[in-house]
Amino acid sequence: MSKLTSTEWALAQRPVGMPKTADFQTKTIDVPAPADGEIQVMNTWMSVDPYMRGRMYDRESYVPPFQIGETLQGGAVGRVSASAHPDFKIGDLVSSMLGWRTAWTAKPAAAMVQKLPATGLPESAFLGVAGMPGLTAYAGLLRVAELKPSDVVFVSGAAGAVGSTVVQIAKIKGATVIGSAGGADKCALVKSLGADHVIDYKKAGGLEGLIAALKAASPKGIDVYFDNVGGDHLTAAIECARPMGRMALCGMIAQYNDTAPATGPNNMIQLVGKQLKLQGFIVSTHADLQPAFLADMAKWIPSGQMKFEETVMTGIEKAPEAFLGLFTGANTGKMLVKLA
Repeated sequence: MSKLTSTEWALAQRPVGMPKTADFQTKTIDVPAPADGEIQVMNTWMSVDPYMRGRMYDRESYVPPFQIGETLQGGAVGRVSASAHPDFKIGDLVSSMLGWRTAWTAKPAAAMVQKLPATGLPESAFLGVAGMPGLTAYAGLLRVAELKPSDVVFVSGAAGAVGSTVVQIAKIKGATVIGSAGGADKCALVKSLGADHVIDYKKAGGLEGLIAALKAASPKGIDVYFDNVGGDHLTAAIECARPMGRMALCGMIAQYNDTAPATGPNNMIQLVGKQLKLQGFIVSTHADLQPAFLADMAKWIPSGQMKFEETVMTGIEKAPEAFLGLFTGANTGKMLVKLA
């Protein structure tokens, strides 16, 4: 058997503000044959996600920070190439948290490995609509925001992997949906996914324009806000919320690269009078919803009720470029790197 090597990416230094390619370094390592209880996997796809930016800071969080020189981590899908574990055989399709590399050997539990079911979906879908982003949308909308069919739902980042799934789940459940996206092409995509109204936040031109566009789309206000962006979008959602509104705070990508402390919405006083519920959430807290989520996706995707877009870069060398693209609007739907 020829020796297996893995091309991998690590942090060369901690980014300050917007990350740049010089913040990353590549390396090649030998991948050993599996010892007892281990599996060896050749990754076929890897994910880049906005939350990874938070792990590049050296600070306490819900997951440990990335360390300089150590291979980065993230969602990946691959095929078992060798196994010394009774529950895995060569050829099994698995997901793991050992992305940013082409191959690895580890114990399944240490790599958060899941054996993926035969659903007929493309492998890449398990990193997007049928993976962590999809479950984030599902849990945030249905459990955290307690969606009701009569609701008016506002979604920021509506052309992204999470936001586009939120739009469609809300429509499947009978809600009225307002999506926000940047630029004509992304707005057209959100409209094609079933959104009742679409706001081009770039065309709106700042907070006042965003508030005006949201009020025009829903003069009586919104009941649910799904936040992927923060900043002006969160301020506008508070301004336009109906009494007893619910807001699921998934991410705030507008502030991930800020070098100064964020000031936050200036209308927080409205939370009291309107009795609003704002709840941040982490998808792993809602892992118990995974069976119901996959069962629903297995129905919704083949029926055409759930569509998904992917932006794909090819080759492990493209991983940093794909990650940086998340912060410049380079992706429509899920940003992925194809490895094999």
